[in-house]
Amino acid sequence: MSEPPRLTRTERRRQTEARILDSARKLFARLGYERTTIRAVAGDARVDPALVMQYYGSKQKLFARAADLRLPTGREGEDGDPAGSGRDPEALIESLLTALGVKLDGLPATSLATLRSMLTHPEAGQIAREALDGHIAEVSGALGGADARLRAALLICTTVGVAIGHELLRLDALRDAPPERITELLRPALRTLIARETPQDA
Repeated sequence: MSEPPRLTRTERRRQTEARILDSARKLFARLGYERTTIRAVAGDARVDPALVMQYYGSKQKLFARAADLRLPTGREGEDGDPAGSGRDPEALIESLLTALGVKLDGLPATSLATLRSMLTHPEAGQIAREALDGHIAEVSGALGGADARLRAALLICTTVGVAIGHELLRLDALRDAPPERITELLRPALRTLIARETPQDA
């Protein structure tokens, strides 16, 4: 019987990184940002704490990776870069609404922990702000026109705010409505924000 092929050094590294990330997601979801420590993550992943720092650099960077604060921002280009200048704003809106629909069907525990932490802990809040600022810059490049950055911020904050109201605040008006109805009502408002000219500017 032949032996299974041995993993390369790169493959072993990727497996270790993935195991650390899985442990971090589990602990951040259960304990929150402040109570999760590098030592606890290392213990759960069965590695030395120094290895966690070597792969991820800091607790803040590990949290950012574990939380996965990326947002869909429309179609990717052929080179795989994120949304930016030249992207289709309509596709961007549908992508945001699709992601929102998934969130309203139930956020993973890690995502809920992320939302709670970014609202209550300064370091986690700073990580979220940096991530969202990056998304705003990407989306504003796709929009163009007057107030592109402001309109991009409103687009993203609207969808994030609905997710917070639905999943964290558990507002009855949102919880009682099907996700499809929420996204249906949001679509015209988001289309207004992607317009290069507002009605009063026309």
